[in-house]
Amino acid sequence: MTDAPTHTADTGTGEADDAADRKVVEQEQAEIKDFVKGLSADDIKSGNWFTKLAAHAMNSYTQKVDWQYFQDRYAGVPADAIVDQRIKMAARYAALEGGLSAGAYTATVAATIGSLGGASPATVPAAVATMMVDVAFTTQLQLRLAYDISVLYRVPLDVHDPEDLWKLIRVAFTIKSGEAAREGVAKAVPALVRPVVKRFYSGSALTAGKALPVVGKHLLQRNVIKIGIPLVGVPLAVLLNRYTTLLAGRHARAVFRNEARVIEIAEAISERSRHPQLMLWVAWLVLRANAKAKIADDEALLMRHLVRLARKRHEVFDEQLAHVVDIDPAEVWKRVDTELGDLSDVLDAAERVATVDGDVNSREKAVLAELRERCRRS
Repeated sequence: MTDAPTHTADTGTGEADDAADRKVVEQEQAEIKDFVKGLSADDIKSGNWFTKLAAHAMNSYTQKVDWQYFQDRYAGVPADAIVDQRIKMAARYAALEGGLSAGAYTATVAATIGSLGGASPATVPAAVATMMVDVAFTTQLQLRLAYDISVLYRVPLDVHDPEDLWKLIRVAFTIKSGEAAREGVAKAVPALVRPVVKRFYSGSALTAGKALPVVGKHLLQRNVIKIGIPLVGVPLAVLLNRYTTLLAGRHARAVFRNEARVIEIAEAISERSRHPQLMLWVAWLVLRANAKAKIADDEALLMRHLVRLARKRHEVFDEQLAHVVDIDPAEVWKRVDTELGDLSDVLDAAERVATVDGDVNSREKAVLAELRERCRRS
């Protein structure tokens, strides 16, 4: 997906052309092989290969792939439809590449990784280099797929910002915790071979990978699984590449579509707001109605975008609110009572805020009821 290519699965004109898709994959493989040639044995063993790949995969790509890029190719098509096709295309490419790479795999690669050492690329055995082409190909494919999805849902990501880059990595590889990576691999595999994968995963074949950084370890282990199981290496490589890419794409779709939903709510609230500063105080009061509960991700995301839009659209930045730790309802009600005129925009904002993470709870209902009464008296 060097240039976000389009094949027949994208356009809906019929069955995908196997020869055309294979040609795209082979071209991508050739570029990845050049990248892998520049890796040392230490890069692979230490996990530094992933750092290098992230820069290699994203720097030039993000300069040319933006929302307008997709609009030029899919003018008028809703984001959901484009995202679905991108996921299918990426999964197909991943499966094709798995089949091309797996033929050169050997079951000795896992042990070979453990003995790697030195800084010279020449010290990397051919079998390990072949495996790294597959690892790098699917890693790059899934990173770019996640990025494409964020762009299509118009969720801003700056891959040069460490926080945004880490967010993209977490989404692309469904990283939630130390165990999530392992469970994600097992769940991504068809039920028929899942027990085999679980047994292999708990064995000693992956001992060599335990010293790798979290992301590099996860990705390397996932690939060692598919080459280390006797007799099923090639078909499992195809299946794992396909299913893990589908998993990555669907996860990215869920995350970025939801974030787009929250941004859409924030945009609507901000656009209608006639009392942007008061709206921020009321919104935070609603979100912290249950002060003992941990604020949900969607709630934190909504507040961040409300503050951003208040500053951008209304030139409002409330430093006092920014320093609030425990919000005092009396302070908010005082602010509401001092406002004159129609406060329906504030009430509407509060009701939207209350529903951002699902059903409105009893404490949020109490805050809304109090706000309605005070707005009625204004």
